[in-house]
Amino acid sequence: MKTELLAPAGSMEALKAAVSAGADAVYLGGAAFGARAYAKNLDEQEILSAIDYVHLRNRKLYLTVNTLLKEEELEEKLYPYLRPYYEQGLDAVIVQDMGVLKAVRSWFPDLDIHASTQMTVTGSAGARFLESLARRVWYQPVSFRLRRSRKSTGRPTLKLNASSTGRSATAIRDSAFFPA
Repeated sequence: MKTELLAPAGSMEALKAAVSAGADAVYLGGAAFGARAYAKNLDEQEILSAIDYVHLRNRKLYLTVNTLLKEEELEEKLYPYLRPYYEQGLDAVIVQDMGVLKAVRSWFPDLDIHASTQMTVTGSAGARFLESLARRVWYQPVSFRLRRSRKSTGRPTLKLNASSTGRSATAIRDSAFFPA
């Protein structure tokens, strides 16, 4: 299993620093559909440039679409928002909403979709369900140990992403998980 170093990038300066420091991939939010809506996110032209920048350095760029969408946003706004990034070579989107996952898979079948930790998948049944949707990567809550997660999925085709943190409790929305 190859380890990927993934870093956040809230600006072009942060993106360049992360790549320069050895990140294999960076993730960032755009002008819409990101959980950090009030942050200074990159605009469309900056994201298109960022995709080119990371690809010239054999790195990847993931775009967050990690909010819950209203039906009209999903149908009328998400596709035109994502299309230019997809055409530029976006490597993946990070999603929270199951409807978004299904729509993105339909519109862009070869685009990788990563499940955000905000999706709150906490066990093997949820992991298998994501895998059934042609999932390629599962981001898991930081409280799960990689050893336990490998055992719980029971399936070698599902890639796991484990965060490395201290032994403190982790709260995910209305759920709390404590290290064993």
